[in-house]
Amino acid sequence: MTSERFEATYLIETPLDPRKVAQVMAGEQSSGTFTRVAGETDELRERASAVVTKVEELETVATPSLPNAWLARKGVSGPWRRARVAISFPVDNVGANLATLAAIVAGNLYDLGEVTGLRLDTITLPASFRARFPLPSQGIVGTRRLTGVPQGPLVGSIIKPNVGLSVEETAALVAKLCEAGLDFIKDDEISADPVHAPLAQRVPAVMAAVRRHQDRTGKAVMVAFNITDETDAMRRHADLVVREGGTCVMMSLNWCGFSAMETLRRSTYLTVHGHRNGYGALSRHPMLGISFQAYQTLWRLAGVDHMHVHGLQGKFAQEDEEVVASARDCVTPLSAGIDDRVMPAFSSGQWAGTAQPTWDAIGHSDLLFMAGGGILAHPGGPTAGVVSIRQAWDAVAAGISLEDAARTQGELRQALDFFGKLAG
Repeated sequence: MTSERFEATYLIETPLDPRKVAQVMAGEQSSGTFTRVAGETDELRERASAVVTKVEELETVATPSLPNAWLARKGVSGPWRRARVAISFPVDNVGANLATLAAIVAGNLYDLGEVTGLRLDTITLPASFRARFPLPSQGIVGTRRLTGVPQGPLVGSIIKPNVGLSVEETAALVAKLCEAGLDFIKDDEISADPVHAPLAQRVPAVMAAVRRHQDRTGKAVMVAFNITDETDAMRRHADLVVREGGTCVMMSLNWCGFSAMETLRRSTYLTVHGHRNGYGALSRHPMLGISFQAYQTLWRLAGVDHMHVHGLQGKFAQEDEEVVASARDCVTPLSAGIDDRVMPAFSSGQWAGTAQPTWDAIGHSDLLFMAGGGILAHPGGPTAGVVSIRQAWDAVAAGISLEDAARTQGELRQALDFFGKLAG
């Protein structure tokens, strides 16, 4: 038995006293329930109970964020008080069990009758507890080594159309993208093992194109094959990628689950590109779900190497501030002394012009910068699209404005003129 503890923080909304609600939360997720029961001794409580360590009251609102039948039955109405709550949990309640960790920090809390809003914000772990879980197989350092990109962003793209391409058409497009000078190519999240291009045929065909390009140029392009499936099938798909000389696979994390990710991590050294599609259902309501810091903490404990964060000035709903915070979370170690950083993957409406706000916001280039239309729709063609992005990143890293750099960089000039009008 140890005395170590981990901490989770929450944003809650309730018409009741937030301090009392925090105590309910701590009891519900450790040794207690709504009333003391037989066997719940003082010694047990001392050893296994969660402890409220902080309650910070915030604003009061006139209407609840979510409906609540429990409060309605009791005739409890507003005003509704919001607060930030921190709760400390004993490590020994969990052990090295990721699914149970998730159930403890979230789980039934979302259904508590006392709240009309609850959001898991952060998870903080002691180093010894974090060490019980797998590290990324490759992470930032390994991804750079495998792609031969020692510095600067990795420039990537996505196979489009999303679905419908045959095996031969997919391999031809990958060959074209390799020739354009990309570092990274990924399947779309909705194209995994379709009838018209099954992985059993697609992986060998695509990797043959990648090897031909490597033989000619020495450049090993990383391809993230979408192996999202049930666990045994994913292991088979990963083994196929290894046999064909691939270095990366992709998972739709939310639909495969922690256990599948942990099983895959134990069975392969491949880079795992974590796609977060569906995360909006867990995060978009400000008073419900899970913030990215906590979300990515759980997935990093499962062993992912890359995490999607969307993109600045992109096509999705997230504010730029949320994208920036997510990218920073990915490159922040979960615990002191352990390098478990993962590579943030920027996508969604990215092109040469979004290099500047990305650099300004995060100040580093340990990232994967993926562009679909920003490469494939460039007026000069895909190669010019890739060149324009590299020119943009070189400029911002050197402290040169994109407009100044574009005076002598034709591909960047074309990108600013063409995509700038669309962005405006």
